[in-house]
Amino acid sequence: MTQFKNRVFGAAIVKAVNSNYNADFSGQPRTLPNGTVYATDKAFKYTVKNYLKDVYSGEKIFYFKRLNDDFNPLTLEDTYFKVFNTKEAKDKKVVAKDILSCIDIRLFGSTFALKGKGASIALSIHGPVQINHGVNIWGENNIFSEQITAPFSSPGDKDKEMTTIGRQSKLEEGHYLHHFSVNPKNIEEVVALAGEGADTLTVEDIHKLKEAMRRGATYYDSASKAGTENEFFIWVQLKETSKLVLPNFNNLVFMENEKQNGKVVLDLTKLSEELKKHKEEVESIEIYRNDASILIKNQPEDANIFGL
Repeated sequence: MTQFKNRVFGAAIVKAVNSNYNADFSGQPRTLPNGTVYATDKAFKYTVKNYLKDVYSGEKIFYFKRLNDDFNPLTLEDTYFKVFNTKEAKDKKVVAKDILSCIDIRLFGSTFALKGKGASIALSIHGPVQINHGVNIWGENNIFSEQITAPFSSPGDKDKEMTTIGRQSKLEEGHYLHHFSVNPKNIEEVVALAGEGADTLTVEDIHKLKEAMRRGATYYDSASKAGTENEFFIWVQLKETSKLVLPNFNNLVFMENEKQNGKVVLDLTKLSEELKKHKEEVESIEIYRNDASILIKNQPEDANIFGL
């Protein structure tokens, strides 16, 4: 398979309407100290890994919850033994080669410490794909809560005629922007040390990544995530020899406060100006959008536009 060697900068927007894209441990949508709603990078990565797991069943996904016979989560050690059908891990190169066969580790990296059963192995893999927290770029951050009931009474309830009452919280509307970058060089040293036959980042991996990044949130559907969808995705691929470093796209992409015909309006003026200054460094620009919910103004020159 062909090795992927280009660096990339980009952004993905996840829309949440009457939904809870990423809750904190109290069940509320996460908020910054100033009240702005945000989502962790882990939330977005989860949608990517879940999509790859389901759609590309032949790919190994290491960092994903698995259960034992008692319905309890496996430890990291037990996960390794199960995924690779082995009962021991004594050689660091073998372990490195094993985990590099997992697409999520080739993409996002790993801090891997395996102990027990005679093994003591620690590996740190700097992932080529780095994703920032997603911050709501819509002008409002309206969180609401509602009471819900379960069809069962609590064992401790004095009044056994009453069912259990709970509460759920959602965001009225938000548009989370995740900046990301791809640097294939991050993984090259570990691949070289793992030796012949170790998997590196490939063009095929990148095709699958791009597909999952623009579809994974919509694909993952649950009671709390209903209303959470992929809305926008931009992929700026630099030429292989380029040393250009672009600023965070959160500072270059803006959403207008007023909708047009029920659609949000994304203004790419500053991003277009920045890319125009470095036109000779850029190999390609791809934009994917949900035409049902978003309009784009002042897109970059030579950008190829697609539906999600």
